[in-house]
Amino acid sequence: MFVIDATVEKSIELDNQIYLLKIHSPQIAETIRPGQFLNIRVSDSYYPLLRRPFSVCDVEDDFFYLMFNIYGEGTKILANKRFGDVIDVLGPLGNGFNYNGDYDTAIIVAGGLGAAPFPFLIKKLPQDKNVYSFIGGRTFKDVIIHGMKNILTATDDGSLGYKGTVVDLLKVNLPMLNSSRIKIFGCGPNAMLRSLKEFCIDNNLDCEVSTESAMACGFGICQGCPIESVDNPDKFLLVCKDGPVFNVKDVII
Repeated sequence: MFVIDATVEKSIELDNQIYLLKIHSPQIAETIRPGQFLNIRVSDSYYPLLRRPFSVCDVEDDFFYLMFNIYGEGTKILANKRFGDVIDVLGPLGNGFNYNGDYDTAIIVAGGLGAAPFPFLIKKLPQDKNVYSFIGGRTFKDVIIHGMKNILTATDDGSLGYKGTVVDLLKVNLPMLNSSRIKIFGCGPNAMLRSLKEFCIDNNLDCEVSTESAMACGFGICQGCPIESVDNPDKFLLVCKDGPVFNVKDVII
């Protein structure tokens, strides 16, 4: 884990006010794994006070990328960063995806900005794996396909692709994948993750999901990001330390 002053290379606005921030840091780029996150201080002042957690969207040479939309003051400040600006980065933090293993086909399931960690994961997947990306959103404006591969889309209102949820889309396409040994990687709103967990357990599919929580410290000191454990209801796990990636069999979402 490092505390680093990293330098902004550029801010890129994708469609629908989604931003990619390209940041130079050889230490982070060399050590970060797909699914891990960074805790970033967005300003030199005391406002906003707390760091913001961000999954790493991609890594390219000595640079890493963050993907986000403008949700509050912190992300507004980040979106306005320009070449040469310096940001305070803490990381890599948490546990990432386990993408090695006995499977033939990797299925990405993303809802909205849950797409953020997957370009990096797809890049790191072993070359012998097939990859399908199931991407969903409320409308076509919420479907983020940047860095995805073999894309199938779903929207709640039917404005793009399948009309329904992304998990519904996965259900109707599962027969074509039945000949494969499948592993699913998911990220998105909790309602989507709960539905994905139920589907994977019912179909005996291996599935890891990246969860989200408000965080203060990012490494387990503040105890501010609990998630319930399946094995021990009396003991809470921490999203920042034990996650943010969990097997769906291990946690109550």
